[in-house]
Amino acid sequence: MNLRRSVERGGADHGWLNTKHTFSFADYYDPRHMGFRALRVINEDRVAAGQGFGTHPHRDMEIISYVLEGALAHKDSTGTDGVITPGEVQRMSAGTGVRHSEQNASKTEGVHFLQIWLQPDRLGVRPSYEQKRFPGAKGLQLIASSDGANGSVTINADTKLYAAVLAAGERASLDLAPGRYGWVHVARGEVTLNGQALAAGDGAALSDEAKVSLEGVRDAEVLVFDLA
Repeated sequence: MNLRRSVERGGADHGWLNTKHTFSFADYYDPRHMGFRALRVINEDRVAAGQGFGTHPHRDMEIISYVLEGALAHKDSTGTDGVITPGEVQRMSAGTGVRHSEQNASKTEGVHFLQIWLQPDRLGVRPSYEQKRFPGAKGLQLIASSDGANGSVTINADTKLYAAVLAAGERASLDLAPGRYGWVHVARGEVTLNGQALAAGDGAALSDEAKVSLEGVRDAEVLVFDLA
């Protein structure tokens, strides 16, 4: 297990945007932290009321938005638009190229969300968008996968992404098949991961581990990536 502590992350405070980067992104560059397997970006973004990311392009990337607080408004060049709130997951496959914007949907309250990028297995796919609500469930809930299993959003990557909300003392676990890798990101609260204490913003890479074992220490929300 290799830990990536919250305080070690890069980032910047632009006034309208306070952002933390688990991996190298924009003006933050660290050759030791360029991503993990197909996982390229985990940015923790806090966007001020009425502000956001103007229209900009992407291609050949799977982008997932996961809202923790507030509401995020999305528009893209495929004609899709929507507002994402906690409990919903947005997936955009940039493929051959897409232009999009992400704005705080509120004029009075901030929005706090995770921006996740995954490198796709296939280049040049047709751009597409998907948004789904996931009712709270005990244990780890599958929210993104290559085959849309269990109602998850479908991504063009050999990755399964799970989410869990854990109260103090609650446990959840995931078996990792031989040759698979795990990444755990604590969105908020505190947990133990295979006996190791993690707090909000912390991440951990798992290699040659058979299981991801989580226990809530303080009310927590956690994302777990099962990666090729």
